[in-house]
Amino acid sequence: MRAARLVLMLLGVGAGLWGLWMMRDFQWAQVLSLALFLVAGVIVHDAVLAPLTVGVGAMVGRVVPAGYRAPVVVAGLVWATVTVAVANVLSGRGGKPDNDTILDRPYLVWWLSLTLVLVAAAVLVGRRRARMG
Repeated sequence: MRAARLVLMLLGVGAGLWGLWMMRDFQWAQVLSLALFLVAGVIVHDAVLAPLTVGVGAMVGRVVPAGYRAPVVVAGLVWATVTVAVANVLSGRGGKPDNDTILDRPYLVWWLSLTLVLVAAAVLVGRRRARMG
């Protein structure tokens, strides 16, 4: 166990040092932008996402029948994670009028399709669990 921890620690330190090495050519404005991004990420997570997740989890525990709880929670966490990851693409930010190859796919349709698949999976698994137990 100690050897595995040591290996993981060394890999983490190595990855951090590699990241610092890759930043060696950053301009001061880029370093400030990165620091703002990292601090804002922690604040948004701790002030918005974590309490929202706890609140939704508590609501699911009270409202959703027992057999459906786990599938609903798993589907919700997958949906929320994907939504946060693709929010910038869904908003259309980053596209350029002079380059129609950027953001040239129906991302909203794909996201809605994923949403429907997750809802259907949660319902189907929940039904099966409710019947079995």
